[in-house]
Amino acid sequence: MRTAVVRQIARRLAMNLTLKDGKIISIDVRASALDAIKSFPDYFPRNALACKIDGVVSSLDTVLDKDCTFEVLTFADADGRRVYRHTCAHILAQAVRNVYPTVQLAIGHAVENGFYYDFDFRTPITQADFGKIEAEMKSIIKANMPISRIECTRKEAEGRIAKMKQIYKAELLADIPKGEKISFYQQGDFIDLCAGPHLTSTGKIKAFKLTSLTGAYWKGNEKNKMLTRIYGTCFEKKADLDEYIQKLEEAKLRDHNKVGRELGLFMTDENIGQGLPLMMPKGARIIQIMERFVEDEEQKRGYQLTKTPIMTKNNLFIISGHWDHYKDKMFYIGDEDVDDEILCLRPMTCPLQFTIYKNGLKSYRDLPVRYAETAIEFRKEASGEMHGLTRIRQFTLSDGHIICTPAQLESEFKGAVDLIKYLIGVLGLQNDVGYRFSRWDPSNPDKYVGTAEDWNRVETAMQNILSDLGIEHTEAWGEAAFYGPKLDVQGKNVHGKEDTLFTVQIDFSLATRFDMIYIDENGEKARPIIIHRSSIGCYERTLAMLIEKYNGAFPMWLAPEQVRVLSLTDRTADVATNIRNQLFDMGLRAEADVRSEKLGKKIRDAQLEKVPYILVVGDKEAQESVVSVRHRTDGDLGVMTVSDFAKLALLEVATKQIK
Repeated sequence: MRTAVVRQIARRLAMNLTLKDGKIISIDVRASALDAIKSFPDYFPRNALACKIDGVVSSLDTVLDKDCTFEVLTFADADGRRVYRHTCAHILAQAVRNVYPTVQLAIGHAVENGFYYDFDFRTPITQADFGKIEAEMKSIIKANMPISRIECTRKEAEGRIAKMKQIYKAELLADIPKGEKISFYQQGDFIDLCAGPHLTSTGKIKAFKLTSLTGAYWKGNEKNKMLTRIYGTCFEKKADLDEYIQKLEEAKLRDHNKVGRELGLFMTDENIGQGLPLMMPKGARIIQIMERFVEDEEQKRGYQLTKTPIMTKNNLFIISGHWDHYKDKMFYIGDEDVDDEILCLRPMTCPLQFTIYKNGLKSYRDLPVRYAETAIEFRKEASGEMHGLTRIRQFTLSDGHIICTPAQLESEFKGAVDLIKYLIGVLGLQNDVGYRFSRWDPSNPDKYVGTAEDWNRVETAMQNILSDLGIEHTEAWGEAAFYGPKLDVQGKNVHGKEDTLFTVQIDFSLATRFDMIYIDENGEKARPIIIHRSSIGCYERTLAMLIEKYNGAFPMWLAPEQVRVLSLTDRTADVATNIRNQLFDMGLRAEADVRSEKLGKKIRDAQLEKVPYILVVGDKEAQESVVSVRHRTDGDLGVMTVSDFAKLALLEVATKQIK
């Protein structure tokens, strides 16, 4: 009896932690995560930043009160880095409040490679003010202030925020659902509404730097006030920070906004408006080359070309559901309460191509039907979200839809993916993209059409297809289109921001909404399955990525100017012009520079404009009917006849070589 009581007491005083490698350790009940780490130094790394308790990322001061799984997080772990950088965001907020006591604090987050915090300054600041903010951050870090979590009731939280006189925090508190825990984090005299977790003290931050400043609408809504967003980055080691800053500076030099404008590919004008870039001759040529290539490749793969109006009555979008789910992103003319007719600039072509499909009854023998269109489309992007060519209000999309039987779904989906992978390879982007399975959010069903059963059935089918294709991918819950899941091909710009380049979507809803049918093998009416796909995505966004990928030095087949013929003297100007004309007639995009300038300047100009080939014609070359050939990267290639050079150049174009 006495032994049993002792065992029961022992169980109450100790508990088991199951580690990542399966080991089990026993510690005192009510010990903190940090106590556990210190008690077993041989089991855990010395540079612990946070931990996972039953899979939940937690601070090291979290009290352990039951048996659980336990994992230590360091800076090498993505979750560990997020905790580290989230803490640094709070240090930034404290420093800004100390330097600018009247500032209103909004919200901050850890992001990939750094952090940010949004502020409402009474007087605007610039990056010139970063020095004094960084100095204050260093003081806070040096003070090594303990960071503690404070949980409280909603009423207590309202009282704290009222005392702080922070209007944005009051809004954030109101957005917290009833029943959820409300917490603040405190470091010194600074308290911030936050769910956490954080590091245990400010002194844990070792190396940081503020990197940029931009505008950001409160809650991402352009109807709200524009706030000031300060970005920064931080690392455990100064050497790692220095390396990152160097890469950041190099990235700025490759930014498509900078390179594209310098090369005369595109421009913007405030009189035309945000998100409405002007494609200049060279940029327009590159897009034309891509469009022709894609349309030809789609034709080879059985796609039928369509051309549909850029404007249509909103009736189509009411039927599709876009009017209910997407209206805020659409440009339209008219007032529903007053006008009999509302006209919309199309944000996509699907309802229009579905209308073409319905022109005539289809048999199962007619399926699959593959429609493709180089479509100008419009989306009402918020001004704070637009950037260069990556997010704009008018864009050109390689839009397309496959209408097929359920039995054809797998093969057609694979075909759409194969086309995308082929185009990615030709563009040389195969090592620059990743795949994302964008799923619905079952906790927010109002965002979508269809039932949970519909979504589970289609997502299971898509998961099986991705497994069969062997495509490594991440999953993103809540990123699906409102009518079905999708496979997104994601790319990152030079600053690390991720955008969707290409997409393939399964649609189980719109065929019913548009009453699309076919006659099956039994002579019965049946609903087709729809696949939405963009083979090369938005041409402008893809061009932006290519500019940054190649730093403006496009592969030969894409280069707007492939060859420049230079006259050495005025005497050879006519010869250079004639050679240019010969090359042009052979199918090469050639230009002649016959200015009365020194050869060195002409060569430098061609190099700055990243022309792949330079041909020089002097008196000797003219007399011998040859040209001196220089390649952008390979250097001097010697003397050739025009015919021999053309064969070399045309082969490079035909094989889509990347040099």
